[in-house]
Amino acid sequence: MTKKRSTAYGSTVALKSAMAVSGVVLVLYLIAHMYGNLKVFAGQEAFDGYAEGLRDLGYPLLPHEGFLWIVRVVLLASILIHIYSAAVLTIRARKARGHRYAVTKRVQRSYASYTMRWGGVLIALFVVFHILHLTTNTIAPGGKSDSAYERLVNGFQPEYWYVTLFYVASVIAVGFHLRHGIWSGMATLGLNKAPRQGKINGVAVAIALIVTVGFLLPPMAVTFGLVS
Repeated sequence: MTKKRSTAYGSTVALKSAMAVSGVVLVLYLIAHMYGNLKVFAGQEAFDGYAEGLRDLGYPLLPHEGFLWIVRVVLLASILIHIYSAAVLTIRARKARGHRYAVTKRVQRSYASYTMRWGGVLIALFVVFHILHLTTNTIAPGGKSDSAYERLVNGFQPEYWYVTLFYVASVIAVGFHLRHGIWSGMATLGLNKAPRQGKINGVAVAIALIVTVGFLLPPMAVTFGLVS
């Protein structure tokens, strides 16, 4: 019995660590992606140049788009690890809890439930739409274009308000997910022990706000005519 508990505990720790590490990879990608998106304010030439530069990054050591494919593989692996770890840990937590907690505890858990689980579903749907819209040019509100700048500007025109609304809702979900995820990840890695909890919470909130605002600025600027 002791060996089984020890194995289960070790498995849980491994899953939490995998979830935290994959989360760090995704956060770093979000920050880098946000930086690239903000180049839209530098104009079409700068934005398209940045997008094209990513395709040739590492050339000739890497083939054309080689760097992007490495990033895509790492991201896909991180996402799958993150989702798998979250799903297994959630199932284990439900089995372990049973009916021991009172109503107040269930209410407290609702925050994590909606921001991490249902928010995660919204984010997953958004990622698929985002790739089809701005990467593969498959979905093209406002018209298809070989220019990354034009695809972004075309897609967030006022007449396509529903695209902007979906984008805004999804980015806000990302913000909540980041806030709770960073805090949980720090806890998993043992970094949010007192007296550092206040600082860690501040860092989590700051990163979530920066990423949320950074991703919202380009589409909102297009919608309100600040970028055209």
